[in-house]
Amino acid sequence: MARVRLNNLTKHFGDVVAVDDVSLDIADREFLTLLGPSGCGKTTLLNMIAGLESPTAGEVWFDDRNVTAVPPERRDIAMVFQTYALYPHMHVFDNVAFGLKMRGVPAEDRKKLVQAAAKTMEIEHLLDRKPRALSGGQRQRVALARAIVRNPGVFLLDEPLSNLDAQLRVVMRTELKRLHGELEMTFVYVTHDQAESLILSDRIVVMKEGTIQQIGTPESIYDSPANTFVAGFVGSPPINLLKGVLEQTGGGDWRVVGEGFSCGMATSMVERMGQSAGREVSLGVRAEDIGVGEVQSTANSDSETASETGGQSGTQVRSVGRAEVVVREPMGSDLFLTVDVGGSNVKVRTRPENRMDRGDNVELYFDPGKIHLFDGESGEALLDIR
Repeated sequence: MARVRLNNLTKHFGDVVAVDDVSLDIADREFLTLLGPSGCGKTTLLNMIAGLESPTAGEVWFDDRNVTAVPPERRDIAMVFQTYALYPHMHVFDNVAFGLKMRGVPAEDRKKLVQAAAKTMEIEHLLDRKPRALSGGQRQRVALARAIVRNPGVFLLDEPLSNLDAQLRVVMRTELKRLHGELEMTFVYVTHDQAESLILSDRIVVMKEGTIQQIGTPESIYDSPANTFVAGFVGSPPINLLKGVLEQTGGGDWRVVGEGFSCGMATSMVERMGQSAGREVSLGVRAEDIGVGEVQSTANSDSETASETGGQSGTQVRSVGRAEVVVREPMGSDLFLTVDVGGSNVKVRTRPENRMDRGDNVELYFDPGKIHLFDGESGEALLDIR
């Protein structure tokens, strides 16, 4: 086990800045995920932790040891890659034992360690096979067994599930979560799949263009995104973002008003932000926090509740506008509707029994306790409205 500290790490490839002044403290036995789109620098950062890339500037520490100039084989790490990297001419037993053999571990000890790792990964019955006789999921289990057999201090995983089909990925996520709990090792995991990061992680580091955008637990990343990039990247479907301006009515109420919608806000919330009327903002609301119902009369719509319209049960929410359904996507336990709000597509998650279909006019209701406000220019969060 080990604590990993990154101090002001920077990596240049010619004129390209792949990682830009990243500092990060990874706790002992933590499962930390580096999340971001392709090209954001997450794999380069992992490679610098592993020693496969030398930083242009900055330091890598394992506990109280500066390992910045230490080669990979002396860092007490194990890596699992997107490709399984198994030796095709070797049996599973020899693939798992290979690293131990290179380190001079006696044959009898190798046998015990391999059998223990195989038991952990539930591949004891595969030890006499060669990789070509294994499924993708079995090969990935062998790669994981080869990594854990060395009992490393730090476990580094670079998109290890990307080559698996959807069903196998679900199974292997559970296996990785179980494995981390059993081994109590420090895991650093790289992925572009936000669902994986939410399911597996103790903490998530969201990256963009070589910089850290936000660090937090899966719950805090999802519920309190630091900016519009994080809000849009984490969550499926992505958060709905609607451009608008802050307005104050004659009665003193505050609203975010945009093309096709008008969403009320508590005056105390706006005062806490120190905002003034006319400021351009982006209003964020997730699909599950939108209620949708048939068009009612104006007198009735203001008193509708979300429990009557498919939103959050029992929460009083006022209509924010009317929209037209443009796409209907039944997903078994949920129904997703794409609706047109003033020329912008908004995704709504509702009950599957709702019969709304393409071309229907509907009324939208936002849960006021779940909306987010972001600055219209910088995209930074203004206030978490909870």
